Amino acid sequence: MPITIGQRSEGDFSNPLGFLSACHRRIEQFLQVLIEVTSQARGGALNGDQRNGVEVALRYFREAAPKHTRDEEESLFPRMLASSDKAMRAAIHSLEGLLEDHKLADAAHAEVEAIGSRWLSDGILSSESTDRLLELLYGLRSSYQRHIAIEENAIFPLAGDILGSTELAAIGHEIAERRSINLSALESKLKGLSEVESP
Repeated sequence: MPITIGQRSEGDFSNPLGFLSACHRRIEQFLQVLIEVTSQARGGALNGDQRNGVEVALRYFREAAPKHTRDEEESLFPRMLASSDKAMRAAIHSLEGLLEDHKLADAAHAEVEAIGSRWLSDGILSSESTDRLLELLYGLRSSYQRHIAIEENAIFPLAGDILGSTELAAIGHEIAERRSINLSALESKLKGLSEVESP
């Protein structure tokens, strides 16, 4: 079960909607890791691969996933809401539901973090804590399935229709900045390399 954070995503910062979809795949992946390990170990001692899986997954949801939420709440959704497109007016209720989903997921992840960290530090979990952890994880999986389907089948396509290239580029830059990536410097470096390689 060796997994790492920071593998190259299917989307990139020049395609922010694709990047957000790629983040969904990581959310699904790391959530599945937690479900599988908890189902297998049932609160008992973790082997090396299981411990690594839990550590990496918890770190993802503690450090990386909140950036994805901010990508949507601070960069994507406000620009969509500012649009005068009539299709956006019909989608406002969906956006409000997605924002509420984020709050509920944050609360569930805080509890998963507490139980998972206790498992890592103590080496075992009580049967009650194990049952609660599985309840939280299955609840998150169900919620994410619905949430992601709405975003990828309705919200992201709508964003692609109503937001212009300048707005999408700005979203991409903000996503990069949240990850401490200087896109302007990177673009300059890549431009310089291409000029050197040109005949």
